[in-house]
Parts: sequence; structure tokens; C-alpha cells
Amino acid sequence: MTDKVSLLFGVHAHQPVGNFPKVLDEAHARCYGPFLRTLAEYPEFRFAVHFSGWLLDYLATRFPRDIALLKDMVARGQVEVFGGGDMEPVLAAIPHRDRLGQVQRLTERVKRTLGAEPAGAWLTERVWESSVVPALADAGIRYVTVDDYHFLCTGKAARELDGYFTTEEDGRALDLFPISEALRYRLPFSPAPDAVAYLESLATAGTPSAIYFDDIEKFGIWPETYQWVYEKKWLEQFIAGVLASPKIVTRSYRAYHADTRTRGIVYLPTASYIEMNEWTLPAKAGHVYADLVARARNEGSFETHKPFLRGGIWRNFLTRYPEANWMHKRMLGLSQRLQALPRSRRVPTLLNHLYTAQANDAYWHGLFGGLYLPHLRRAVYGGIVELEALLDSIAPRAALIVEDFDRDGAEEAMLRNSLLQAVVRLDADAAVIELDSYPLKHNFGDTLRRHAEHYYRKIERREQAQHDGGGIASAHDVVAYKHEITPQDLVPDAHPRACFLDRLLGADGAEARPAYALAETSADRGAIEFRARIGDASVEKRIELRGATLSVRYRFDGGAGATFATQLSFALPSCDGYSGRYVYRGEYPCGFGQPLALPAVDEITLDDLELRGRVKLGLSPPARLAAAPHFTVSQSEAGFEKIMQAATLDLEWPLAPGMREITVTLAIEADGEID
Repeated sequence: MTDKVSLLFGVHAHQPVGNFPKVLDEAHARCYGPFLRTLAEYPEFRFAVHFSGWLLDYLATRFPRDIALLKDMVARGQVEVFGGGDMEPVLAAIPHRDRLGQVQRLTERVKRTLGAEPAGAWLTERVWESSVVPALADAGIRYVTVDDYHFLCTGKAARELDGYFTTEEDGRALDLFPISEALRYRLPFSPAPDAVAYLESLATAGTPSAIYFDDIEKFGIWPETYQWVYEKKWLEQFIAGVLASPKIVTRSYRAYHADTRTRGIVYLPTASYIEMNEWTLPAKAGHVYADLVARARNEGSFETHKPFLRGGIWRNFLTRYPEANWMHKRMLGLSQRLQALPRSRRVPTLLNHLYTAQANDAYWHGLFGGLYLPHLRRAVYGGIVELEALLDSIAPRAALIVEDFDRDGAEEAMLRNSLLQAVVRLDADAAVIELDSYPLKHNFGDTLRRHAEHYYRKIERREQAQHDGGGIASAHDVVAYKHEITPQDLVPDAHPRACFLDRLLGADGAEARPAYALAETSADRGAIEFRARIGDASVEKRIELRGATLSVRYRFDGGAGATFATQLSFALPSCDGYSGRYVYRGEYPCGFGQPLALPAVDEITLDDLELRGRVKLGLSPPARLAAAPHFTVSQSEAGFEKIMQAATLDLEWPLAPGMREITVTLAIEADGEID
């Protein structure tokens, strides 16, 4: 029995790779800066902090005085710095060699910037798989923090989670601190005196430790928290209350770990925090899970049954979202190519691009995940495309490669040259699912279809926020509507968003999609050909690369009186911003965010000032064009919103008697090139 509780207080600071500088600067102004400056006034309050590597570098460059202050706090023993993966990857989702490299790189960055060598590590999204143990241990990490929920799922009781435990894998040991969910939901949302009183109650009950490690963004960036934490002085009140209490002592994880013994061996299941386990589920399964949780809460049995209401695992995102899985498998393929190089050729520049491509945020979606945010996917694809170009310059690939790259049962063909790469899915659609410009370091195929989501049910019911008691609401309780959302906005796409998704419209209005079969591949000519039959018509589809131009040629036999149509979806950085616009006959009819209809188009350009490049479409014969922005409905800590994913162009050609051929060319240009 102890008369004091050791408060192990830690915060995790991260911004997604690719986030906008104005967002980072606002995050610093509302959170990182005031948090550090407030804590610096209380040197007796010990705490831990973790920064993802690129954010630490950004802050050190942009706000050196605050990082110098943090370094002073480290030097005086007030702050313990945690390590982890440098670019904030989910360690379980990348190869062992990259886990080790990412952790070692952040350790070196922390030593260089803050003068400390981490003994503890932050696990991205608290995603636990036992396979991460060897890399962490080999990188010099001695302990990590995971949710107490992980331990409850082993059958442990909450009262047992009053210290750290030990696990092992492949001959390496690692200690695990269980983060208190009760503290995660209290700090900083309940009034400061109530939070202090809760900590004191733990001391009274004889609990030796109170373990907290959570997002620092809760202290200023989440809705209402800046006013609550700083303007209304919650943080100062909490710190003063803790330091004045005879029942609470703040300690570093390192000191507590050194002075106490492990609580014993434990083997945790694959898990993340409990909210994540819900987000990973498909919509229908998510409804069932949410209903079970709601029923258990209403019956008062949730705390007892919670460990057995497991939900899904983080990797489910790769099965739920083909776009995430494709990106992930592209990254893994490049990691393998990089590993195959002689050690002397694996220079830091190559690793930088690979580690950028492993940043977690763009691979998943929940309340915070960034798969729905185009600029975050673009940052990952930027790393992928740039690394691929460099690897090709060192160890060139063939001009055409056929393989099931994403392990989904259908092969893809990669057509490539030094300027452009087109990835064609060898299924009935024969669509271009990826279109990379190496000079622009951009994938024009980086679009996202509209998926069915569990949170659509909240929108359909027009649920509103509910918050009882004192303090402020957590982002988990926020239900807000940033945009007007219609029922049509929630209808899932029947087909992926890609380029050259074809259909034939009969004279009676009936629609049919050709079921293409692979007919021929030509590595020498950088081409691939498909054939299909639709009713009494047959069509040949030939996809070919020449320099920075992709051409698709259709040849028809029959079909007179019908209309042939194809759909192209382009990912462009400006989305519905002011710097993305169509160029037609020397004029700018509208931006990508507005609909556009033209009766007979033989050439049109999609020009993007942010990209510093453009796509020029050539159409022979001229086509009817209907262009529109493609939006998805996302959720974030600020509420529900519509996000533009692509500019979608529908092209139509009435098939007149004797019409035998249609050609569409996509010429990719960068600023400075001659038209």
C-alpha cells in the first residue's frame, strides 16, 4: 500500500506528413507553443513528450525558441522524450527492416535536436502486434505505452493495471505501460479540480501509478479546448492542483521504470484503442457493433463486457478500402526494391522517400484518419513516385510488368517509361487505376470512391451532439455539420473512380458495360490491348504510352445508333480551390469545383497552378463532355464535411454508321514545357 500515486503524464505531438504549413502554424499557436511555455513555468511537474520526426524538424526550424525551451526542460530533468517511428508509421504494417530504421532515425533526430536518447517509444495509434517487439528492442527501446483496453482483452482486471508488464517475442523483451482510459477521457475535458480529485482517489485506494499518454492536440486544437485549456486556465489549474496535492507525485516513465519491478509477463492480442476497433469495421458490421455497445451501456454491463466487444483490427482498413491497400502494397514493393540494392546504394535520400510513403495517416479513416484527405494521400504518393523514379535510374525495370501487385486476385499491368507510368487493372473494366508523372511527382489516379460508412447513419438520423456534466465535450462526442449533406451524397459508388471506365448506351437508354478480356501485350511498344463484345457490337481497346502521353484507342465493329461513353477521374492538388481550372479554346470556363458541359470538344486542358502542370486531353472525333467535381462525405473532430476527391469527366460519342475509331490522348505537361 502506498500513500501517493505516481502520475506518469505524457503527450504525443504529430501532424500528418503533407499537412499545410498554415495548419501547422495554427497548431503551434493554439497548442504546442502555449503548452510548452506553460509547463516551463512549473519545473517540478515532470512529464513525457513524443514528437514525430518531421514535426520536430518543422518546429525546430519555424519556432526555434520553443524547441530550445523544450531542450532546456529536457536538460533539467523535467521532460522525458519518447521515440518511435520517425515518420509516424504503423510499425506493424511495415517490414522489420523499416521498423528498425524508422525507430533508429527518430532516436538520432531526438539526440541531435534535444540532447536526449529515448528509452520509451510511442506506438502510432497504439496499434499493437507482437511482431513489433524485436525491432523496438533491437533499436534500444525498453518500454512502450499501449491502452489499458489491450490488457483487459487478455482477461486482466482494471485493478491489476497499476504498473508496467513485460512481453517477449523472438528472444527480445519489451515492457508495456497500460494507458488509463479513465484519464484519457478526463484530461483535459473534466474540470481541473475533478481531475485532481480523481488522481487523489487512486492514491487513497492504494494505486501506485496513474498512467496517461495521449494526443497533445487535445490541449488546444480540438473544438473548444484552446479557450478551456489556456484562456480559462485549465492547464495551470491542473498543474497547480497536482503539485499542491500531498497524494500525487509526478514522475518520468524512465524513473518509475528504473525503481519498480515488472508486474509480470503478458501477451497482448492484436489491438488498438477501442474507438479504432469500431472504425475499422465495414458499415453494416459497424452498425451491429455500435448497437451492441449501446445496449451494453444502457444495461450497465459495458465495463464488464467491454473486453469481449472487440470490433476489428487496424489492418482491416486495407481490406475495407482498396485505395489504401493499393497504396500500401506499392509502398511494400518499393521497400523490397530498395532492400535489394547494394548497401552502398541505399542512401538517406532513398530512405527519406520510403519513410514518407509509410506515414500512417493516409492509410486509414475514422474520426482522425486521413485517407479521405487528398493532400495526405498526395504526400504518400509523392514519396512513392519520387522513390520509384530514383530506383529506376539505378536499377531500371522492364517497360511492361504484369503482376497481382495488391494481392486481390486480379493482375495489373504497369506500363512505364522515364516520364510516365500507367497502371491498368486486368479485369473486365480494363481501367487505368494509377497514372504517375515522374517530373511532377504526382499520381493523377489517386482518387477515392464513395464508400458506405458507419457514420452515415448519424447523418441520416440527423443526430446532434450530447454532453452531460461539467467540463467540455470530447471530439468523440461532437456531432456537427460543416456542409449541407444530401441523401445522394451518401450513395456508395458502384465502381471505382479511375480513368477509362467505359459503357455503351443503347438507343433505348439501356446501359451496358463491356467485359474486357486481355488480348495482347507489347513491351516493345509500351502497349496493352483488350477486346470485348457488347450485344451486336465488338470493341477493341488499346492503351499505349509514348513519352509523356497516354493514348487510348477504341475500334468498333457494329453498334450504330448506340452511344459510347467513358469516364475519367483525375486527382489534382487544387481540387475545388481557386488555382485549378479548365482551359478551353484559350478561355477559363470554370474551376474543377464547378460543373461544365460542352457539346463538342476536341481538346480541353486541366490546368493546376499548385501542381505546376496540366493534363491536355485530345479527343478524336470530338465528344460531348460533362465534367463535375466528385465529393465524399468525411468525418473529423470538427464534424461532417464534403471533400472533393477528383475532377470527373464523362465523354460521349454517338456511334454513327461507319464510325470505326475513337482516340483519347492525355498529355502530361509541367510548367516550362513547350505546348
